[in-house]
Amino acid sequence: MRSIFVPLVFAVLYFNGTCAQAETLAGAVLTPVDVTSALGAEAAVPTPTTLTLDAAVRLALAHNPTLAIARLELQAMEAAELQAGARPNPELGVLVEDTRSASRTTTVQLSQAIELGGKRAARLSVAARGREQAAVALQAKQAELRAAVAQAFFEMLGVQEQLRLTQASLDLASNASSIAGKRLQAGKVAPLEHSKALVAEAGVRAELAQAQSEQRLARQRLSAFWGPGKVAFDRAEGHAQGNAERLPALPSDQQVGELMAQAPAIRLAQLDIARHQALTEGERARRVPDLTVTLGAKRDAQLGYTQALMGFSIPLPLLDRKQGHLMQALRREEQAREMLTATTLRLQSEVSQSLETLHLTRKQVQLLRSEVLPAAQFAYDAAVKGYELGKFAFLDVLDAQRTLFQLRQQMLRHTADAYRAAADIERLLGQSLDRDDTQAALPKE
Repeated sequence: MRSIFVPLVFAVLYFNGTCAQAETLAGAVLTPVDVTSALGAEAAVPTPTTLTLDAAVRLALAHNPTLAIARLELQAMEAAELQAGARPNPELGVLVEDTRSASRTTTVQLSQAIELGGKRAARLSVAARGREQAAVALQAKQAELRAAVAQAFFEMLGVQEQLRLTQASLDLASNASSIAGKRLQAGKVAPLEHSKALVAEAGVRAELAQAQSEQRLARQRLSAFWGPGKVAFDRAEGHAQGNAERLPALPSDQQVGELMAQAPAIRLAQLDIARHQALTEGERARRVPDLTVTLGAKRDAQLGYTQALMGFSIPLPLLDRKQGHLMQALRREEQAREMLTATTLRLQSEVSQSLETLHLTRKQVQLLRSEVLPAAQFAYDAAVKGYELGKFAFLDVLDAQRTLFQLRQQMLRHTADAYRAAADIERLLGQSLDRDDTQAALPKE
């Protein structure tokens, strides 16, 4: 009677914000504790509170260790770009001939290597592309983290809704067993029917205990994104402005195409091509030998005068012309282009699958909400009323009750699948989707 609950959500009953709104962190609140205070505190907030999606995303962005790794990588690449612009240091040389002071000759010279062929510019280009890749990778990690937090947040909302549904199911089962008990006392039914009602009620109580356990686990999974001791919360809440009972929006083909062109995976592959092109130019520049200019002075103690020294040196590229390094760089560049093609195809396939899942689950939720659930609710009410009047057997009530519960859980799973698919699309495209006006709530009882 009770299916395995699929993470993510249905209890969007009170939530109006999207992941895009979660990215706009201004105005996010933890009630009654302020989010800013929660972020600055290392100890856990002593008073349990409700947690909004905005606050959850803000906590994760501030404290998630995986995101901290990506930030440090970006800082390291910035330092590498700074180092890439450095020029070669000059060399100071001192040569002393003869140990006797009367006949000693001392030579002091300063040598400076001059890079030719554009080596410094090539290094700067490679480092700049690496820094840009690290920046895009950080943005991709942020998008993945926002999507993961949203998924865990909706899972928390979902298990809360599952708990509410199970409690409602227990109320219905208790009511049915109460009716069966009264009819037993009146001598209208056999004791077996009352026993069946009690067994059904006991089964729902077991489901209630399971739902309570799932709620605790969902809370732990959500708080794991920022680590223990940052903030304590009792439940997730999506209180909002306007109608919050909406499914994730189904983006248009044009919107998907525009977002896919700027997807983090595509941008990273494009930047990788640019970096390998810069590496190729660097290998071409390395084939041009550098010029070393030398200036100095030579003091002859025996003759008593000083001579100026000037000279230069340049390697002769006769034995090693670095053809292998250049060929390797060219093959890496071609490999990066093929990687862009493979990444584009993979991204298109994954986005298409998620879009199809989102489209299907939206249709299923709409059908259940508008047609199937109202009919099941009506059938259950009619069965209970008929049983009270002696027109139906208790098995009819149990069947109607079981059907109603299963349909509610089915709608909960489909809604959870819709939000999981939307989170996957947002993760792949690196952007948040708007929400649709289609209500996703179960009919009010």
